[in-house]
Amino acid sequence: MKKITQSILEKVIRKRPANSYKGTYGKIALIGGSQNFGGAIIMASLAAVYSGAGLVTTMTDPTNQTSLHDWLPEAMFVDYHDSQAASPIISAADVVVIGPGLGTDNQALTILTKTFELAHKNQTLVIDGSALTLVAQNHLTLPQDSLNVLTPHQMEWQHVSGIKIADQTPEANQAAANKLNALVVVKSHRTQVYYQDSVYENTGGTPAQATGGMGDTLAGMVGGFTAQFADQPKAVLAAVFAHSAIADKLAHKQYVVLPHQISEALPKFMKKNQSV
Repeated sequence: MKKITQSILEKVIRKRPANSYKGTYGKIALIGGSQNFGGAIIMASLAAVYSGAGLVTTMTDPTNQTSLHDWLPEAMFVDYHDSQAASPIISAADVVVIGPGLGTDNQALTILTKTFELAHKNQTLVIDGSALTLVAQNHLTLPQDSLNVLTPHQMEWQHVSGIKIADQTPEANQAAANKLNALVVVKSHRTQVYYQDSVYENTGGTPAQATGGMGDTLAGMVGGFTAQFADQPKAVLAAVFAHSAIADKLAHKQYVVLPHQISEALPKFMKKNQSV
């Protein structure tokens, strides 16, 4: 098993060229946030914007629009009930993050299956939270052409893979990830990443991160990093490490680290750890 350390950052985070513009850093669509769980998609969107994604569109329930723009005026809004408006944006996105706060009702299932239908080659699909539950409950097949990045915690991974938490060994997890043809981030106190023939374990993390919304923030960071940086697997590893490294630093002075604090710290952290 390979360790994810700070060295991954300089391999991924590059100094921005002078002639770049917002289109250089990717288009990302984030889908989720039912009426009861709007905070999840807002936290994911915060992470995507603060990690440097060029154009961010948040597709959510209209009840979340005011809160979204109060927190994040940089994000565009689309009503995820409006398939006619949402479909072309999903198709045009370099990265789609789906699941934070989406819910598991029939409407959520319709949104997820439509997103899977629209997924295409050269697109990265980050599947998180409620979307993972829907995949497991409805035995959905992941899109074949896109790079599928799954970000489950251990119980969600149990539902998706069929492997009980007690039996989630690196060997069993890797076999399941390969069967799904996905890059899988299994979140725990020492998060592990599975991709093809490689297994990686994060070296950071703190119990101060044990609060709601932490996974939503990671999903948004994975989306933001993969939207900008060419080597997608390494971009995922860098997002995983950055997420925990920022939390570790904040935890020196705080009893609990709030997810939005990680997002707000991202621009300075990435500046400090960029390579020329």
